[in-house]
Amino acid sequence: MLKNSFTQKKPLSSEVQKKELYLKTSVCLCREREMASIVTTVRNAEKLVERTMKGNDASHDAAHVWRVRDLALSLAQEEGLSSDSMEIVELAALLHDIGDYKYLRDPSEEKIVENFLEEEGVDEVKKMKILAIIKGMGFKEELAGHANGEFSPEFRVVQDADRLDAIGAVGIARCFTFGGSRNRVLHDPAIHPRSDLSKEQYMKKEEQTTVNHFHEKLLKLKDLMKTKAGQRRAERRHKFMEEFLKEFYEEWDGRA
Repeated sequence: MLKNSFTQKKPLSSEVQKKELYLKTSVCLCREREMASIVTTVRNAEKLVERTMKGNDASHDAAHVWRVRDLALSLAQEEGLSSDSMEIVELAALLHDIGDYKYLRDPSEEKIVENFLEEEGVDEVKKMKILAIIKGMGFKEELAGHANGEFSPEFRVVQDADRLDAIGAVGIARCFTFGGSRNRVLHDPAIHPRSDLSKEQYMKKEEQTTVNHFHEKLLKLKDLMKTKAGQRRAERRHKFMEEFLKEFYEEWDGRA
């Protein structure tokens, strides 16, 4: 009687079994080292945020960064991003406001993030993606027309997270905090919001009131969200700002 070659398998030799076990163990160890390295880099990034942003006002402080990081990871999960993408998202979110032009004290601060990623030994491809996200995610870049190209999923998530923190209840608080830190006029009916702003005009500080910032930027962000998850969350925050402004103008004019 013939034996069924399809059901009976020849047992692996002890040498082959040892090699397979060695390969599996090596892969596991490499992954564990990689994960440990990522955790260390994230912790060091958090320390860098606390150290470099401690002098900022509360509109752009470490608490803002923690919120953006949490929002970005949450959006990334909703969008189905991979674990490798999540690493890029977290580091870009943590490092996105270091060297911000609004708080720049020394030109050398523009290189802080790049130097940090090199010192941490971050993979070159991931490093370039992180730097590209940080460089291109600002509203001023949108005004300059840099928002017409294709964006990576990681870019979309981090930018949407940062913009979500700029609107809604927290966004309102941040807006007035920043305006107060720059001694801006709260509101002046004689100063109208600027329309069709260029990048250069947006960055200029003259003739800006805090309330006009809602019309020049914040109320536009809902329609600029680049992920479905970001769009869903922006709806509620946008509506809250509209209701706030309606009440604000009524109280300002003595009608409420």
